[in-house]
Amino acid sequence: MNWITNYVRPRINSIFSRREVPENLWSKCESCGTMLFHREISDNLNVCTNCGHHMNITPRDRFHALFDGGIYSEVAVPEPMADPLHFRDSKRYPDRIRAAQKGTGEKEAMLVGAGEIGRTPVVCAAQDFSFMAGSMGIYVGNAIVAAAEEAVKLGRPLILFSAAGGARMQEGILSLMQMPRTTVAVQMLKEAGLPYIVVLTHPTTGGVTASYAMLGDVQIAEPGALICFAGPRVIEQTIREKLPEGFQRAEYLLEHGMLDRVTDRRDMREELIVLCRILMKMPPPTWGDLPPPGPEDMVREPNAAVDDSKA
Repeated sequence: MNWITNYVRPRINSIFSRREVPENLWSKCESCGTMLFHREISDNLNVCTNCGHHMNITPRDRFHALFDGGIYSEVAVPEPMADPLHFRDSKRYPDRIRAAQKGTGEKEAMLVGAGEIGRTPVVCAAQDFSFMAGSMGIYVGNAIVAAAEEAVKLGRPLILFSAAGGARMQEGILSLMQMPRTTVAVQMLKEAGLPYIVVLTHPTTGGVTASYAMLGDVQIAEPGALICFAGPRVIEQTIREKLPEGFQRAEYLLEHGMLDRVTDRRDMREELIVLCRILMKMPPPTWGDLPPPGPEDMVREPNAAVDDSKA
């Protein structure tokens, strides 16, 4: 062993050999252009650490961060007919479905789960925008109906995370029929006296906005989310006028009374825990392992009358 084998050869190998580096280690923020390490952005729930831009997040990653310990049971959804209209454009509809399933690893565009958040039992449904733009087809309608039925059966609130480009054109009128179907499912919750909370994420558009996405008892949105029926470009081309800055974004809708809150994704879990416990008339949430407060822990108001017999 000498300096040739110890230094020169490794140096030559390092120059001419190409190291294989995975392509998915870094992501670029769409808003500020910052390059973010995949582990860093994953730990931050797909929120840019530089500008706070909220990127898309899959339903499974959202549920893992939302439920206690990331534990939840998946609610079964009835399978619809594979290709009811035998639709074909540049590709056959079943081919598009298989491509989306392969790319996302999911069966369809909505995931339904039941579990606890902050020791509060809930049922959650979340749309996957990466699956054919989260489009609303028969399966999505079945998923919302199944989520509502599960919530009524268990007596739990339903939390829905919407993210969709609208109805699925490959299913034609059958996809539009999901609008009244999901409205009936929401009505089931209201008749049972159970809360229905909607979290609108980027983007929520089309027939989804015209149905279940805007029927919540509480409407929350993530910062910067596009929420509309027709998009800004379509409206500008129709009325031939320039729209206001931030038109149809979450903050604009909050200012004009269409939303109740705009909440950062990193604070969403605590927000939902408090809301669910208030609407279900449960004791205040406990952060950590402390027992919930009892009547003896309540602070007496300064002007409250004092019973001298108990003094």
